[in-house]
Amino acid sequence: MNKKEYSLEVGGKTIKAEFNDLADQAHGSVILRSGNTAVLATAVMSDNKKDGDYFPLTVEYEEKFYAAGKILGSRFIRREGRPSDEATLSGRVVDRTIRPLFDGRIRNEVQVVTTVLSIGEDDPDILAVNAASLAIATSNIPWDGPVSAVRIGKNKDLSDVPITPTGASSAEQTEEKVLIINPTYDDRKNGIFEMDLLACGKDGNINMIEVGSKEIPESFVIEALKSANTEIEKMQEWQKMIVKEIGKEKRKIEIKEVKQETTDLFEKEIEPELENAIFPGIPGKESIHKNWEKWSELVKTNLPDENYALAMAFYDEKVNELIHSGAIEKNKRADGREMDELRPLFAQAGGISESLHGSGVFYRGGTHVLSVLTLGGPGDSQLLGGIELSEKKRFMHHYNFPPFSVGETGRIGGFNRRMIGHGALAEKALLAVIPPETDFPYTIRLVSEALASNGSTSMASVCGSSIALMDGGVPIKNPVAGIAVGLMSRKNPAGKLDYKILTDIQGPEDHHGDMDLKVAGTKDGITAVQMDVKVDGISVLILEEAFEKAKNARKQILDVITKEISSPRKEISKYAPKILIIQIKGDQIGMVIGSGGKTVNEIRDLTGAEITIEDSGLVYVTGVGDSAEKAIKIIAEMTREYKAGEKFEGTVIKVLDFGAFVKIGYNTEGLVHISEIAPFRVERVSDYLKEGDTVPIIIKEIDDRERISLSIKQADPGFVKKT
Repeated sequence: MNKKEYSLEVGGKTIKAEFNDLADQAHGSVILRSGNTAVLATAVMSDNKKDGDYFPLTVEYEEKFYAAGKILGSRFIRREGRPSDEATLSGRVVDRTIRPLFDGRIRNEVQVVTTVLSIGEDDPDILAVNAASLAIATSNIPWDGPVSAVRIGKNKDLSDVPITPTGASSAEQTEEKVLIINPTYDDRKNGIFEMDLLACGKDGNINMIEVGSKEIPESFVIEALKSANTEIEKMQEWQKMIVKEIGKEKRKIEIKEVKQETTDLFEKEIEPELENAIFPGIPGKESIHKNWEKWSELVKTNLPDENYALAMAFYDEKVNELIHSGAIEKNKRADGREMDELRPLFAQAGGISESLHGSGVFYRGGTHVLSVLTLGGPGDSQLLGGIELSEKKRFMHHYNFPPFSVGETGRIGGFNRRMIGHGALAEKALLAVIPPETDFPYTIRLVSEALASNGSTSMASVCGSSIALMDGGVPIKNPVAGIAVGLMSRKNPAGKLDYKILTDIQGPEDHHGDMDLKVAGTKDGITAVQMDVKVDGISVLILEEAFEKAKNARKQILDVITKEISSPRKEISKYAPKILIIQIKGDQIGMVIGSGGKTVNEIRDLTGAEITIEDSGLVYVTGVGDSAEKAIKIIAEMTREYKAGEKFEGTVIKVLDFGAFVKIGYNTEGLVHISEIAPFRVERVSDYLKEGDTVPIIIKEIDDRERISLSIKQADPGFVKKT
């Protein structure tokens, strides 16, 4: 094997890049390692061009079970299947980072595959981004990279300490250190982790952000981004050195342009009315879509020799230019709003059906979302068994985007990467306010239905879900709201950047804008951030301004939400299951479960309740109506530790010559000796007691073999009369 290695220290840990001939048919490949985590990235560009009006890039993130050293999968299929949600989200991170750096006019297929070969203490997603960058940058595929990624973690309870990157490994962190560079899995699970920020960028700018946090201020995110930039630039210099040394010469890709007659037809028939179609307040306004249809017909009728997809892409470019110039030069937006003006807002708590455990409706202009809450017991939690995570998940948010939400027909059912990504983003935004299991032991599932879409349904899902949680009586810490902020930018003749920040972007601004910055949070701070760009990157200075715009918008949205429902309802829905909790001793768990689960299944069948028993002895009983109370009573009786002197009412279950056995609990019985039946001599037990009788008893004693002796005469001397 031929190979060449390069290494770099980041955050106190060594990252190694190995270039070898293992995948030498790919146009670019590299294995990137950190600790025991290793990722292979490959990049290939096809020779043939695809028809269409988009750049055909596919990015795959492959998890291999062997990477975890485990034989995973279902019981019957022990091999990799559909990508896990975690793999899908990691793949989206790679895609969103590298895509803006390709020339969107390329029609050759490009496929980037990142494969997790081994997983240790370090998250492979950071390695996947950097490996993809190195694979493409050293290949012959034209690309405006490299680009680098870093994760920044923030410890809790240290917000008063000046923010300075530690540059130390996680093992070297002290309580005085605020930020951790590329924290390990253990770092992120230590209970004091307050922020998880993933940033990608190049040349001092940021081009992709993912943040999950616990209500932290905007200023801290900005400072963390500045620290991330420092580490990113260090990696950039390293990557550029590698590319200079072993990078291949880039292919020359022919970029087709529309014919002159196409340009002439456009200038004559479409351009005079295009501005009217985009911006309001101008006589003769038409929708962009109708204008697009007119151009489509003109191309088909008058330009038979023109590439149709190329002509439609040309139309898109012209719309893009007008939307940019309108915002930058004239402070004009497609719907006539001010740059920081929100569209009309509407919030509704409940009102769909009483049988739903909770629901919320949220409108922001033409974006309408219905979010529905369902509560379940601990047994309803999701089991995660991938190579990264092996745990139970008790809070879930799922997102659906049916075709009718944009006035189209299409396939119903199933989900795609976009739905998974939007659902996960809203879930991350809400997670910070979900009550701990000890306070609210329910499994919580939210489903957001994007019923009408005109920009940022993911952030509308956050708002609708906050309303649904409060409507369902879930004691969330604070309601969460989200907003999308956009950017229109271009270089002026002097080479400086002119730009305008747009609050609450809608369809055309999202499609043609340079940035989609989604920020979710509460009145106290940020809980989630996601940013995508269509340019090389955005400066931290512009991002700081954008975060401030998002904060102001969030306050307005929270005002609308809290006017509709100011706090969680005091009680959960009567249609939701009731959860009761009982603590038993560790040595009683086996007794409650029974051989092969026989006892616990009998309780389930008898009461209709669902029972979950933790290793700690904590028992969760979930049921509708009085089923939970019945099951709890049975378990309490089973596990009760009786003491001498306690009085009960018992049921006679067996009569013998020397006494009677009396049941005093679900599975507890004792003997009433013939001498303990009455304060007088009893010749025959059957003369006074029969099976099924209810009798007062007192525990006389419990011997060292835990046999219980009972007495009726001591409990009530007058209960048994002489005959």
